[in-house]
Amino acid sequence: MLPLVSETFKGAKTTCFAYGQTGSGKTFTMMGTSDGSVSGMYTLAAYDIIELLEAYEGLELYISFYEIYCGKLYDLLNKRGQIECREDAKQRVNIVNLTEKHVEDVETIMETIHEGLKCRTSGTTGANAESSRSHAILTFSIKHGGKLFSKMSFIDLAGSERGADTIDTGKKTKQDGAEINKSLLALKECIRALDSASKKNHLPFRGSKLTQVLKDSFMGNSKTTMIANVSPALTCCEPTLNTLRYADRVKEMKKDPSLKSKLQGGDELSKELMLAR
Repeated sequence: MLPLVSETFKGAKTTCFAYGQTGSGKTFTMMGTSDGSVSGMYTLAAYDIIELLEAYEGLELYISFYEIYCGKLYDLLNKRGQIECREDAKQRVNIVNLTEKHVEDVETIMETIHEGLKCRTSGTTGANAESSRSHAILTFSIKHGGKLFSKMSFIDLAGSERGADTIDTGKKTKQDGAEINKSLLALKECIRALDSASKKNHLPFRGSKLTQVLKDSFMGNSKTTMIANVSPALTCCEPTLNTLRYADRVKEMKKDPSLKSKLQGGDELSKELMLAR
């Protein structure tokens, strides 16, 4: 995690998201084990961020945690209260009424994350007894004097699944699965449009709430990492191949250089702090 965290402290907006079928271990990759015996991405990033914060005077760390379920946003650190995603005049995405907690050590960070996970929506599917039915977004915001310096986001995507995986479940689970696949398809469309080889001028970030909140993770001064989670089971051959093909496409993607000039409204502060250091 250190290379991505280091980019965050250089002023870049960094993102790490886990993609894969239901039951492939995305939440485990992000969270690790509940007893702490195996560290996930959240814990590893927390240690690196806290360590690097000591080298920067005046920087403070805040975390927020929310989920996207059926096209709506819910604050996991405020009893799952509903929040809104809006764009300002500079086309920057803002999450209105989102709770941000000031944290100073790894223990407080992990306690806050565990608190949020208790509120996250889960359910049973034909492929997994306890499946995440929402996209969870954890954000580490680094601020200086109340102004955003940079941020690092972790997206634990809900599992992609086929209709066959929900055949033995109820109507609500099928509706959830359809909504999940719709948002994941919108994410694919955005990545396809962002490819420099694509001739599309329109970037369909408004195709879903997921792509709308991820807008600044793909534009401006940003660094994004994808983790492809796959299952070793023989019955999962087709979803595994689809995940690997998708990961290969993302790996080969080259962002249009013209996009680097967009959505950099907060970068002036980053440059000032880097020069001061």
